[in-house]
Amino acid sequence: MDQHGKHSESHRPETEGNAEEPSIAPGGIVVGVDGSEHGQCALIWAAREAERRQLPLHVVTAYSVPIFAASGLDGGYATVDDSVIRDGAEAIVKQALEKVSGYAIDVDGSVENGDASGVLLDLSETAELLVFGTRGRGGFVGRLLGSVSSALPAHSKCPTVTVPLFCADRLGETTEDKHIKAERAKVGSRVIENVVAVGVDGSEQARVAVLEAAEQAQRMGAKLRVICAVPEYSGSLAWVPAPLDREALFKDIRVQLDAGLAWLKSHFPKLPAETQLLDGSPVEVLVEVSRSVELVVLGTRGRGGFAGMLLGSTSDGVLHHAKGPMLVVPDREDPRLADRVNFGPMLAA
Repeated sequence: MDQHGKHSESHRPETEGNAEEPSIAPGGIVVGVDGSEHGQCALIWAAREAERRQLPLHVVTAYSVPIFAASGLDGGYATVDDSVIRDGAEAIVKQALEKVSGYAIDVDGSVENGDASGVLLDLSETAELLVFGTRGRGGFVGRLLGSVSSALPAHSKCPTVTVPLFCADRLGETTEDKHIKAERAKVGSRVIENVVAVGVDGSEQARVAVLEAAEQAQRMGAKLRVICAVPEYSGSLAWVPAPLDREALFKDIRVQLDAGLAWLKSHFPKLPAETQLLDGSPVEVLVEVSRSVELVVLGTRGRGGFAGMLLGSTSDGVLHHAKGPMLVVPDREDPRLADRVNFGPMLAA
């Protein structure tokens, strides 16, 4: 096992819409870096995960050459020489490889020419996991979680993990970001539980996420916590008068959560797991939970409170305000879903 890493580079010609196949097709774990503190957090988390899974790590950065409209009478366009930009990108990858050289993993890196989100989406075709930081300032992550922040979790072919700068301290990193320092001073330090939390809403996608979360909890030697959050009545339901109605609702959901836990334990009999039924906005609950657990897991395109809201209109709020790593699992078939009905009533989406 090469603990000092391997460094290979590939060049990706820029094409409209990133239609061209990527010049590399790495498996294992792919992490996007841009030289920012945010990217460093993602890099460390990805390296630790590569060790846990005993998978290779591929470090990638991407850049696009600026094109300027010519101001002369001859019209046309002018491009800048990309050598300086590429040299900078190569330096970022080299620094990243040196940073993780002490991990017992196979690691290599590449510099890709193209749109950041398009590059990662292409790489998700063959990767087992895609990892990136939030709010990066450079050409890669800065664009990646800017205007296209929902594109990667929603459209990636493999699970994605976003690692916020807020959790730098738990990864052994430091930050000079004044906003994060101010928030930490306000809320104080939190003990991080060895827990993987997964949000459920009754959708099939959420059950897929529960299975992925259980596998991740096993890898981390962590407890699994299955969370369902129920928001207050609003809008057309605001007239519902009886607290007893809500009490009955919670009782009914509890029965269904217990049935779901029994199903999960049938597939993961040795995994410590529990359910938690919370009162409140699913998005707010999710963000608060992320402060004190190792990982929060969600499915995509669920119909209910968690997943349905995650990749809908509030996706930016969830992804950008989480205080710990978040794993988003794409919708997919899983044969273990077939026997869920045998364990009792199913949570209605």
